[in-house]
Amino acid sequence: MLTGIHILLTYKCTLECDHCFLYSSPRAQGTMTIQQIRSVLFESQKIKSIKWIYFEGGEPLLFYPSLLEGIKLARSMGFQVGVVTNAYGAVSEEDAQIWLKPFLREGVAHLSISDDSFHFGDENSPAKRALSAAKKLGIPTAPICIQQPYLDSVPGEGQEKGAPVIGGGAKFRGRAVEKLTAGLPRRSCKEFIKCPYEDFQNPSRVHVDCYGNVQLCQGISMGNMWEYPLSTLVAEYDVDSHPICGPLSKGGPVLLAKEYGVDIQKEYIDECHLCYLTRKALIDKFPEFLAPKQVYGV
Repeated sequence: MLTGIHILLTYKCTLECDHCFLYSSPRAQGTMTIQQIRSVLFESQKIKSIKWIYFEGGEPLLFYPSLLEGIKLARSMGFQVGVVTNAYGAVSEEDAQIWLKPFLREGVAHLSISDDSFHFGDENSPAKRALSAAKKLGIPTAPICIQQPYLDSVPGEGQEKGAPVIGGGAKFRGRAVEKLTAGLPRRSCKEFIKCPYEDFQNPSRVHVDCYGNVQLCQGISMGNMWEYPLSTLVAEYDVDSHPICGPLSKGGPVLLAKEYGVDIQKEYIDECHLCYLTRKALIDKFPEFLAPKQVYGV
C-alpha cells in the first residue's frame, strides 16, 4: 500500500558524491516551484493511504523558503513530514539550531542527515553538528551512513559459493556505477532473478520530481503527473502492464534484459548493477518510463 510521497525538491546539491544515484551536483538542473509542490500535495490528499511526505534532493535546504512553505502546507493537510539533508549550513551548532528550529515549530516528524565520508568525513562536520543540534531541540533524527564499497564476506564465511557480499550500503545505480564498481567481485547474471529492494507490485512510496516523473525506483517512472494527475496514475498503476516493472517483478533484471534483447555480460556486482545498465540501454525505447535521463548520467 502506498503510504509515502517523497518530493525531490531539487536535483541540485552542494556536493557531488560518488555514490549518488541521482547524479546530483552543484551543476545539476531541476528544482520544484512552490506551485508544483502544492500540486503534489493536493494530489497526495486524494490518495487516502498517504501518511508521509518527505522532502529530499539533491539538497532541499538550498531552497529553504520553498522547503519551509512546503512543510507548512503538508502539515496543514495532516501529513507527517520528513526531511533528508546533508545539513551543509550547520557551520556551527548555533547556526544549526537556527536552521532547524523552524522544523521543530512546524512539526517535522523525522530528519535524516547524511553523515559519512562521501559527504564530509571529518569529526567536526556540518552533519554531526546538525545531528547534535536536532537532538538537543528534540527533533527525531537519524544519520544516513554510506561507506566506500568493500568485500564484506566471501564464499566459505556463511555465503553460498560464488556469492560474495559487498558491504558499505551503496547501491550500484547512477554515479556509483561510474565511480565505485572498479575492482569489486562479480556474480553470474543468472542469479539476478528478482529485485531485492523494491516491491513493484505493491509500492509503499514513490518519488516525484520537478519534471513530473513519478518514480517507483530512481529512473523508473510510473508516468508523468504534469500530464496525468498523480492520484490517477496511482489508481491506474498495474505492474503487469508496465514495460519495465512487469519483467522486473516476474524475473528480475535478467528477465528485463532478455525481454528486450539487451546484450549483457556474464557477471555483475549485484541486481542493481545489471538492472541499471539494462535500463540505460533501453532509455530511447521507453522514454516515458525510464525518466528522467539525468539519473542515467545523460
